[in-house]
Amino acid sequence: MQLFRLFLPLLVSVCLVFTSSPAMASPVAVLPGLNGVFTGTSPADIGVQNNQLLDCPPSPNCVSSSAKDEEHFIAPLTYTTNRDAVRDKLVAVLQNQPRTEIIDQTDDYILVEFTSKLMGFVDDTEFYFLPDDQGIAMRSAARLGESDLGVNRRRLEQFRLALQSLGA
Repeated sequence: MQLFRLFLPLLVSVCLVFTSSPAMASPVAVLPGLNGVFTGTSPADIGVQNNQLLDCPPSPNCVSSSAKDEEHFIAPLTYTTNRDAVRDKLVAVLQNQPRTEIIDQTDDYILVEFTSKLMGFVDDTEFYFLPDDQGIAMRSAARLGESDLGVNRRRLEQFRLALQSLGA
């Protein structure tokens, strides 16, 4: 049992690196016996408040367009086509991601849960279409743990590239 405790952090890190990226996704079940262990609970305080998304906690497992510090800040998505078309393209990209569930969707907000392949870690990701077509604010945070090894930032940057390649 002590050996398991020693290697669990290493196993978790490896799983985060190799299982949370949409580019490396394939349908694989969570390791037996771990289903639900690392899901955490859905945060009650996320969403749009005062026309912005919640800032990140001090831990490095979150990025947000509303963050004031460089470690957590990620630039909002920009687009050149109409807002409805961009939202439809973003939803289509999200729906094509494995282990992804759109939890809430309105005209100006999308909440998504991403579940890692082997360990079942859940990340909560939000997209907020800013007023006056000024862009799309983003926030993505791991529910559990201290570090996500950059997974949330890479995921959001992949969505930026996907929308650009679709002409948004």
